[in-house]
Amino acid sequence: MATTSFTDLKLWQEAHKFVLLAYKITESFPKGEMFGLTSQFRRAAVSIAANIAEGYPKKGVNDKLRFYNISQGSLEECRYYIILSFDLKYIDEKQRTQLWEQIENASHLLNNYCKTIRSSNS
Repeated sequence: MATTSFTDLKLWQEAHKFVLLAYKITESFPKGEMFGLTSQFRRAAVSIAANIAEGYPKKGVNDKLRFYNISQGSLEECRYYIILSFDLKYIDEKQRTQLWEQIENASHLLNNYCKTIRSSNS
């Protein structure tokens, strides 16, 4: 089935699920982190899905991959925020596992999507 919108991509759907989960879990972060870790975590999470959406309609492979590369960088940034949040005891083991599994799903799909784009251009 051909996709007609970025919302059709399983990749974007999984990234969006991560954003929603990150927002939900960061609601319980200390109020003192509102402009610190909470804001940074949410911004980076949104950037993953937003850059997938922004890159989707690009025609040139390099242009498209540039947005997906930014998305990958934001994804790695979120991995660190998960570790930091757990080490600061802002999240428990269950929340850490939920976040980690969801970001792993998105990461796997993003890497495969990029490989597919590269190989289809060869």
